[in-house]
Order: sequence, then C-alpha cells, then structure tokens
Amino acid sequence: MRILRVYVDTSVFSGTKDKEFAGPSRRFFANVRKGKYVVLVSQIVLGELQPAPPLVKRVLESIPKRSIERVEMTDDVAQLADAYVAAGILTETSKDDALHVAMATVARADLIVSWNFRHIVNFHRIQLYNSVNLANGYGLVDVRSPLEVVYDDED
Repeated sequence: MRILRVYVDTSVFSGTKDKEFAGPSRRFFANVRKGKYVVLVSQIVLGELQPAPPLVKRVLESIPKRSIERVEMTDDVAQLADAYVAAGILTETSKDDALHVAMATVARADLIVSWNFRHIVNFHRIQLYNSVNLANGYGLVDVRSPLEVVYDDED
C-alpha cells in the first residue's frame, strides 16, 4: 500500500496538548511515527511553531526524518493563495491559511489534516478551494480532521 503524503498544519501539532484535541492528534502522530503517513511540513508551519511551547515543538522532533517531507514556498504557491483570497474564500488577514492550502495543493498532497474548522476543514470552503484549484490547473484537495484519519491496527 502506498504511504499517503499528508500536509499537516500547525493546529494538529498544537492539538497534541489541547484537552479537546489531544487524543486524536496524538494517535495521528503515533501513526506517522509508525510509517503510515509522510508529513509534509512547510516554512509556514515551522514559523508558527516557533513561539509554541517546547512540548508542542517536540512533536515535530519526534517524527523520523524518513516520515517528513519539506514543501517550499514558490511563486505558484503564492499565486494560488492569492487566487483563494481574490475569490473571496478567505480574506487577506487569513492569508497563512490560504498558503497552507496552496502549499498542499501545489505539492500534490494526498490530504490536508487540520483542526482549523473555520478556514480549512470547512465543507463550503473546500468546495471553493477546489473550484479555484481546477480553474488554475491543479487537482482537487481533500481536507480532514485527525478524527477522520486516525486508526489503530486492531480496527
């Protein structure tokens, strides 16, 4: 079975220390450490993790290097994020969220995993992201919360 390449935004890393989201977030990263996913990490995520508590930063450090793929900011990513804003999906104040989706799209991630239900894991916005993606020659992006992608070997 092919290992899925998953773009993970900062909310999932932070979720490991959040009362509401800790269980599924920790199970997701346990599956990453078992080699079930490759995590795509952008400079945006790394920047957002800078002020995070040490326990949150250690989540990234705990992932084996073979399970991490860096995705870079490119002109294509910036243009696609701008297209999301121009289409009214997000405003300029939520540009980093647009960049997360654009990074995953341009990198051809199999999936985006996030706890950001307002701007990313949002049925209406996902439809709009995909409309802009198709209009700009990109594929569809699938977006889920960690609850939808965690599984145990017993299941």
